[in-house]
Amino acid sequence: MTTPSPARASDALPVAVLGGGITGLSAAWHLRGAGLPVVVLEAAAREGGAIGTEMRGGWLHETGPNSLLEGSKAVEELVEQVGLGNRRLYAAPEAKNRYIVRRGRLVAMPASPAAFIATRLFSWKAKLRLLSEPFRGPCPPGRDETVSEFVLRRLGREFLDYAVDPLVGGIYAGDPARLSVRHAFPKLCALERNHGSLIRGAIRSRNATGGPRGRIFSFPDGLAELPQALARSLGDSVRRRCLVRVVRRVAPDWEVSWESGGNRAAERFSAVVCALPSDALQVLQFEGVPASGGLRALPPMEQPPVVSVFTGFRRGDVTHPLDGFGLLAPAAERRRILGTLFSSTLFPGRAPEGCVALTSFVGGARQPELAGLGDNELLLQVRAELESLLGVRAAPEWAELRRWPRAIPQYTLGFGGRENAYAAMEADAPGLFIGGNCRDGISLSQCIESGKRMAAAVSSAGP
Repeated sequence: MTTPSPARASDALPVAVLGGGITGLSAAWHLRGAGLPVVVLEAAAREGGAIGTEMRGGWLHETGPNSLLEGSKAVEELVEQVGLGNRRLYAAPEAKNRYIVRRGRLVAMPASPAAFIATRLFSWKAKLRLLSEPFRGPCPPGRDETVSEFVLRRLGREFLDYAVDPLVGGIYAGDPARLSVRHAFPKLCALERNHGSLIRGAIRSRNATGGPRGRIFSFPDGLAELPQALARSLGDSVRRRCLVRVVRRVAPDWEVSWESGGNRAAERFSAVVCALPSDALQVLQFEGVPASGGLRALPPMEQPPVVSVFTGFRRGDVTHPLDGFGLLAPAAERRRILGTLFSSTLFPGRAPEGCVALTSFVGGARQPELAGLGDNELLLQVRAELESLLGVRAAPEWAELRRWPRAIPQYTLGFGGRENAYAAMEADAPGLFIGGNCRDGISLSQCIESGKRMAAAVSSAGP
């Protein structure tokens, strides 16, 4: 395992990293690698934030994110340097299918032009409409379109209902009629802006890259291996159960105050990296940063509740071949789950021999009220959906729930105002850096890249 370099000078003030999720740990790792002393302040009893892995009796339940996408330089470097390169566990070939529910049945998303022509997922009318996409005009300059508006304009209703809506449910647990396409899916906007067409842009981008964007992977003991390895390498620099209350600008330095075990403490730092969830960041008291009032004036960032429902069955009690990544349920189908991952197909070691593991998601922006049901009622409704869609015909051998009252940040219309508030705070107070899933994207890869970005900005700013 590669260990970050020691601090450049023993008497140098450390950099405070607020938040020990994957963004904060990535930032701390890169800061140490640049020779800067660092202290990570994490409010919870463990590091990792939303990443969590629970193992019992041969079952492995990812309570948050389930996989990482290869292809980002920041991700590949971090995994290698922290000593997990040879522990990467790639998605099985059997997980190639992505199923969408249509008329109560699972239909595989087409993965090639020939499969698209033959698929029953879209009607011939929708397929023919796609041919006109390259000739459709762009969005008026300066308009902040929703994902729904963008897709309806370029692709039509069927593609919104049976391709984009389930995708939005799977990624954001969100509502395409509320998300800003410019901020939630910036690559779609870039295709239209740079090529005038999604189809032309996709073809040219594929030709330019010359291959796939990256493979999905995890680790034998789950994704929690990554934050755990980062925390071990950072050692005593990671302080858990430290709830930060006040960040005070004492030019040219900073003072951070926190509570731990009923006691209050404060320490001086050279810079502050904020890698906190949006709600924690918005209520944090900033002193000596007048522009922080702009952030407090904004409404709380939307983060609908989601419940992860892990169920394990005997293989013979599930009639579907489970030959895919999982299934997504469009809103138009009126199901009571957002989707289900075929966890034991995706990676080995997720279920005991002769059994299969499924991870279903309930709630989100679409049906937030369902996330408030009791455990037994949630399990019954998930079991009913799995019986209908996958042919499950027995009670689960194992079941476990994880509730996220405020789950995935929603990049809704007007998100640009929040970005402006973050930028104004940084400009107002040199030495303050803000990132993470409240600003730089919600995927694990984007959070890792965000940590690296902030560490580089601290190093560039100098003493």
